[in-house]
Amino acid sequence: MTAPDWDQQMRSRLDRGEETALGELYDQLSPLVHGLAGRILADEAAAAQLTREVFAHVWAHPEEFDPGARSLRSWIGELTHRRAVERLRQSSLAAAEIRARAAAARAQYVVAALPPSLRETIETTASECRTYQETARRLGISEQAAKQRLRLGLQLLSAELEFGS
Repeated sequence: MTAPDWDQQMRSRLDRGEETALGELYDQLSPLVHGLAGRILADEAAAAQLTREVFAHVWAHPEEFDPGARSLRSWIGELTHRRAVERLRQSSLAAAEIRARAAAARAQYVVAALPPSLRETIETTASECRTYQETARRLGISEQAAKQRLRLGLQLLSAELEFGS
C-alpha cells in the first residue's frame, strides 16, 4: 500500500473511531513525535507528555488531517513541532534558546525526511565529522557520488528550512 493510500485509509479508520487504527499510528509514528518533542523540550518527561497529547489530539480531531494537502507523518510532525515550541514559549527559557532548539529540531526532522541515500550521506558526514572522501569510503560509493549527495541533500535542507521559516 502506498503512503497516500495508507494515510487516507488511516484517516477513514480514525474518523470511524477504530482504536486499532490509533494503536497502529502510535506504533508507527510515536518515535518521531517523541524524538522531535525531546529535541525541542530537552526534557524526557515533557516529551513523553507531549507525545500523549499529540496522539490524543489526533484521536479527537482526525478531521484536521487532509490527506490531499500533506502526508500524515508531515501533519503529525508539524503538530508536534508547533505544540513543543508553544510549550517552550510558556516556559522561562530565553527566546534565543527557543529559536535555536526549534531550528535544530526542524533541521533534524527535514534530514529524516530526505531520501535514504541523501540522509545516510549527510548523517555519516555530519554526525561522524567526516570529509566527503571519508564518507565515500565508509558508504562504499565514489567520491563524486558522495559530493553530489551532500550537495543535493544540503540544497534540499536549505530550501525546506527557508520555506518553513
